[in-house]
Amino acid sequence: MDKIDINAEYRPPERGYWEGRKSNPDMGKQYWYQQIEFVDWNNLPTQTDDAKIDIAILGYVCDEGVRRNRGRMGAHEGPKAIRDRLAKLPIHFEDKRVIDAGNIVCNDDDMEACQELFSNVITDLLSQKIFTIGIGGGHDMSYAHYMGIRDAIKDSKKQRVGIINFDAHFDLRPVEGKSNSGTPFNQIISKYHEKGENVDYYAVGIQQQSNTKELFDIAKKENINYSINYDCESSAIEMESLKKKLAPIIANNDYLYITIDMDGFSSAYAPGVSAPSPLGFTPYFVFKLLSFLFATKKVIAFDIAELNPTLDRDMLTASLAAKMLDFVVLNYESPI
Repeated sequence: MDKIDINAEYRPPERGYWEGRKSNPDMGKQYWYQQIEFVDWNNLPTQTDDAKIDIAILGYVCDEGVRRNRGRMGAHEGPKAIRDRLAKLPIHFEDKRVIDAGNIVCNDDDMEACQELFSNVITDLLSQKIFTIGIGGGHDMSYAHYMGIRDAIKDSKKQRVGIINFDAHFDLRPVEGKSNSGTPFNQIISKYHEKGENVDYYAVGIQQQSNTKELFDIAKKENINYSINYDCESSAIEMESLKKKLAPIIANNDYLYITIDMDGFSSAYAPGVSAPSPLGFTPYFVFKLLSFLFATKKVIAFDIAELNPTLDRDMLTASLAAKMLDFVVLNYESPI
């Protein structure tokens, strides 16, 4: 894809974001900071069987959407915090080549330009069959990520991409003036309605106290399925019930795009978000469901949104986000 002029900035990966404890060199690579590779998008190598990149991490350094949504600022620091925590984790994925592909940075509060550039890079990566992991940044990243996915597969016979969102909020707000972190899935659904196409969207962890009646009405009108937070437990009975509810979106789509808003977790595990709540789900629940979803071999992309390090406690939320990313890398199998 041509590198066109957009009012957003691409910044190549920085080794300084990845630091960890020293280990005995005779033991080989032990930690993420030793294993991660750094690849500039402007010089993205062509994939070959002998030098294949499996997974790329791309930062979305933008919380303009959060500001527009009247949230608490600070999510633009999320990508840096996740890398810092991830660098120090031990590795168990020697058979996968993982790169840091750098950051897309918002300029002049131009969120739309930031989304466009992020989407372009996602398309480039996925077009080379590189699994993309986005780290944000506001949840407006999801609109950009999904558009990048769809553009990458536009010439493929398989073009149906379902969305599974782990979140306390629907993020289905209608766009009034400018889009924001609360509008991405409404934007996606509306865009494809105009093309005569439905997009399957399933929200996991919806909290009634965090969504207006209007949003529930929109979900009903658009035939959007969801699970209330009270049903998101890691017990065998609750998990089997949720798997059955997710079966249609898995069966009806060629690929799945999974996005996790950190405010869906209970604030006991994730205090570092704009809108913390004690009523969210647990990490154990999410990890079990992620195992199930990745076992379908349909997951084409994944991202983590709304980590706000300025509100975090003892880097607890950042550590959880990093461990989720590590878990995804371990469980990922290419669907393309």
